[in-house]
Amino acid sequence: MGGNIAKNKKEEIPKYREKTPCYENRELSWLKFNERVLDEASDKDVPLCERLSFASIFQSNLDEFFMVRVGSLHDQMLFSETKRESKTNMTAGEQLSHIFKAARDLTRKKDHTYRHLMDELKEYGVELLNFSDIEYDDAVYLENYFKEQIMPILSPQVVGKKQPFPFIKNKEIYAVALLGSKSNEKVGLVPCSNGILKRLISIPSERNKYMLVEELILHFMPIIFEKYQIKSKSLIRIIRNADIDVDEAVDDEDTDYRDMMEKLIRQRKKLCPVKMEYSRVLDEKIIHNLCKELNLNHEQIYYSESPLELSFVFGLQDALRNNKNLFYERHIQKNPSWYVSGKSVISQVEEADRFISYPYESMQPFIRMLQEAGEDEKVVSIKMTLYRVAKNSQIVESLISAAENGKEVVVLVELRARFDEENNIEWSRRLEDAGCRIIYGLDYTKVHSKLCLITYREEGQIKYVTQIGTGNYNEKTSKLYTDLSIITANKQIGMEAAYVFTRLCMGEFVDETNYLLVAPKCMKSKILNYMDKEIEIARNGGKAYVGAKINSLTDKEIIDKLIECSRAGVRVEMIVRGICCLIPGVKGHTENISVISIVGRYLEHSRVYIFGTPDRDNIYISSADFMTRNMERRVEIAAPIYDDSIKTRIRNMFHIMECDTVKARQLCSDGNYVHRTIADIKDFTDEEWEQASEGLRINSQEYFAAR
Repeated sequence: MGGNIAKNKKEEIPKYREKTPCYENRELSWLKFNERVLDEASDKDVPLCERLSFASIFQSNLDEFFMVRVGSLHDQMLFSETKRESKTNMTAGEQLSHIFKAARDLTRKKDHTYRHLMDELKEYGVELLNFSDIEYDDAVYLENYFKEQIMPILSPQVVGKKQPFPFIKNKEIYAVALLGSKSNEKVGLVPCSNGILKRLISIPSERNKYMLVEELILHFMPIIFEKYQIKSKSLIRIIRNADIDVDEAVDDEDTDYRDMMEKLIRQRKKLCPVKMEYSRVLDEKIIHNLCKELNLNHEQIYYSESPLELSFVFGLQDALRNNKNLFYERHIQKNPSWYVSGKSVISQVEEADRFISYPYESMQPFIRMLQEAGEDEKVVSIKMTLYRVAKNSQIVESLISAAENGKEVVVLVELRARFDEENNIEWSRRLEDAGCRIIYGLDYTKVHSKLCLITYREEGQIKYVTQIGTGNYNEKTSKLYTDLSIITANKQIGMEAAYVFTRLCMGEFVDETNYLLVAPKCMKSKILNYMDKEIEIARNGGKAYVGAKINSLTDKEIIDKLIECSRAGVRVEMIVRGICCLIPGVKGHTENISVISIVGRYLEHSRVYIFGTPDRDNIYISSADFMTRNMERRVEIAAPIYDDSIKTRIRNMFHIMECDTVKARQLCSDGNYVHRTIADIKDFTDEEWEQASEGLRINSQEYFAAR
């Protein structure tokens, strides 16, 4: 990898924005999203301990980005150095050059943010110390602790001509030193995170003062390598490519799919490095040797002033639990207003379509419905798609219980849910052991839809209750992510959902639908058709509107259609949390398009499509983002909203998010995101404008939590 990414370091990084005013590069847009996450860590209006969480989330996000997206670009570059991506016309190598520069800038910003966070923690008596900060008695204690509790379980290695360079594990921290001897110099390596060592070491004489175990190991490198002179030492951490083509790897009908997935998980941990970080001034000889052994170049080497991995901050938070002002005020999930405890949930759905908005409302009515279905003699079958589930999932336990009660339970478990594969493999075994029928999805296509179908027989008729959501069947994330769920007894919806499961069980796609939008064959074309209708209305002088709340916008065909909408006079409002490859506000192209991103306490995860003005709109909630992979390489489902009261509620939710002046950032025509002001909002009601003149600040997430 080393010599291919940047053949000439002095060569100026290619410019791309000048030629593509309406388009942004996918990877650089994602890095801007992660910068918005980091901005939450420095926002004084966010409680201190929550800011620590955002700093850690930023770091883990960046790790995954390098593992997946940088890893993928690395593979693309090896396959073809000249192939260009469709929106900004950059080769994989050019994209990597831009990424490495942007990531370096973000690393410096992270270090600055972390330094200020730790300074603030000191005011509350919580501190990370180095040896230069501690008293003599504590130093003696730590030396004894190291010799008795840590050193016996370390596995140091000296790398020389007769000792091969060891395998460096992905994301783990190592202490590294340049060792001097009478004859030559060697490299010493010590793994610091073996799963046994406690990360935070308490300082005995100082309450809530700690030292990181890797710092302790680094300090005592002279004891570990007692026969050598320590000429230079540092901590390092490697990020490895984790992008594996699962379908290509299992393209064999005689292979057990679950067994192959387990092999691939092990293989992923051994893929090539794409990044190295270090936290001390490191001798150039070591850097050169590490680059050579790991096949990295200097663009991929990052210096960090802050610790190389930040998950330890959650341990620091534990010392401050009694300081309620340092954490978000607790929000207790409410049951939806329609839910009547003790009354059959299925009967409540038969009365009217039912709607749940997470995390503001609880998932318990849905779980109760599953439990009820598993015990109801009238229920014939329960069918469900599972993408990511909780570790201790009540939902899966309900399915197991239903199967044990003699119900037909069909579960599509997507084993290719990235980084959740092991959890899904284990649940698939338990479901299968309980008598559930397990299917694993389609070749070359992930099943990402959130679909549950309960079929029952009543008075000689087959009836359905269908649930379709924007988020996973995961109790944990339902308290952290914003998602929407519709539950309906609509027979037409139920019949189409049954058809979806029939095709999935046969390993086939849905070719045509009348009500649901189902990717990959009948979603994108219908979305484009809806936009074409709005374009036609606008060109004929009518009011036309397209609104979408999604996580990412990358599909060029959809982007080009949105540009066409803008040019025709269609008003387009987009709420795009993460990647947005469309630049709004460009004169002559996208001046009728606005884009905001909301990053706050909860992860904005719901997807909503709105086509048309309120008097005639078509509204869908969906599992799919406007990404090519969602539209063309996944099974996704969007559910139409027919109930007028639910449509009104979704429109109002969309409006409140559009009016957010606290957590919303507006994407400008230069590609930068800025905090919004009251003046940026076009659709305040008279009452809202009156409040705005009195200094109104709307945090949409807090607004919904308070209702």
